[in-house]
Amino acid sequence: MSEILCQWLNQDLKLSRTVSPKAFAKAFSSGYLIGEVLHKFELQDDFSEFSESRISTARLNNFSRLEPTLHLLGVQFDQNVAHSIITEKPGAATKLLYQLYIALQKKKKSERTAVEMQSMQPLGCFRLQNMKSEAFREQRLSRRRQNEIMAKIQAAIIQIPKPTSNRTLKALEAQKMLKKKKEAEDVANEIKKFEALIKKDLQAKESASKTSLDTADHITTDLLNTYSDDDYIKKIQKRLEEDAFAREQREKRRRRLLMDQLIAHEAQEEAYREEQLIHRLMRQSQQERRIAVQLMHVRHEKEVLWQNRIFREKQYEERRLKDFQDALDREAALAKQAKIDFEEQILREKEFHAQIAMERAKASYKKHYEICAEILDQILDLSTKVADYRMLTNNLIPHKLMHDWKELFFNGKPIYEQASTKHLPARHPAGQLVELEKRDLLDDNDYEEYKVHPDMK
Repeated sequence: MSEILCQWLNQDLKLSRTVSPKAFAKAFSSGYLIGEVLHKFELQDDFSEFSESRISTARLNNFSRLEPTLHLLGVQFDQNVAHSIITEKPGAATKLLYQLYIALQKKKKSERTAVEMQSMQPLGCFRLQNMKSEAFREQRLSRRRQNEIMAKIQAAIIQIPKPTSNRTLKALEAQKMLKKKKEAEDVANEIKKFEALIKKDLQAKESASKTSLDTADHITTDLLNTYSDDDYIKKIQKRLEEDAFAREQREKRRRRLLMDQLIAHEAQEEAYREEQLIHRLMRQSQQERRIAVQLMHVRHEKEVLWQNRIFREKQYEERRLKDFQDALDREAALAKQAKIDFEEQILREKEFHAQIAMERAKASYKKHYEICAEILDQILDLSTKVADYRMLTNNLIPHKLMHDWKELFFNGKPIYEQASTKHLPARHPAGQLVELEKRDLLDDNDYEEYKVHPDMK
């Protein structure tokens, strides 16, 4: 559920501070982000008065301003809930934010403003909420005063000097007994004063009632002597009713006065008890003071260790993030270098392929050129040979000779003699080999013709 709420707060509402599930309770312990959520929905007009500080006064100010708005939305919120959120109790902030999420979704569907929601509430409920908020403020102020008193006590405990060595245990016990007797006498005197005050009030009440009865009897006797008809009776009844009403009003004023005095006396007693508590706590032994100082030092060391642990965890987290970023950068650089190498290899392969294609084209051209040159040379040889024989024989060429020339031409052999074949060495040169091949070719053709036309011999 914390992940869903974090997604709603970070993506949908886009708060000023990113909220994570691990630090959910800490993020909402000051009440500032809750006020920002309500301000996003135009329910917290005094959001400018909120503070992001984590001191007790700032938190008290934030939560006291949040309480009426949360009650207006129907979210359960009291002193215990606020204390649980401030002390970062697990699950308290998540539960409150879930209730607030449901209430805000309902408000969004109904499309009502804060003024309309306040106007739809009964007047009694509105006053009750104001009274509750005032009571919540007073309770928080009283708790703050108690904390300040305890802080003063601790400061006084630390600053109390060591008792002189001249005081003995008996003198200390005698001093304690005297202080106890003095306290008992003070309490007894206060009780006597209070009882005397109550007795005076009762006597004043009785005397007032007696005087009112005497005046009523006197008035009745006067009226009996003056009137004797119905008007007389009506006036008596009216006067009695007025006297009864006045008597009730006087009783109410007396009760109010007594209640005010009783409240003032209770406040005085509370202050006296606090003073007695401070006085008794100040009289603790030297060993208790030392233990308290040691405990404070231990708590301070524990707090320092905790802060150091948090700082070290943050450093570890930053180091992990940095290592991860460095690894990503290295992988990106390697990938970029691999891409550059691959592109260079492709260029080299393209150049090599172009070079091979050029060499192949040159070889093909040379081959075709040589073939064409050879064919042209053979045509020229055949033409000159034919021209020479025609000049010698008056345009008459033997059929057998012309047939041999054609066979040599068709088989790509030269018509003119390349070398003599009379004296053949052990290793034949190229010209003699060509002549031998020509002779073998002509012999084969003659043999084939003989086989086909044996009568032509």
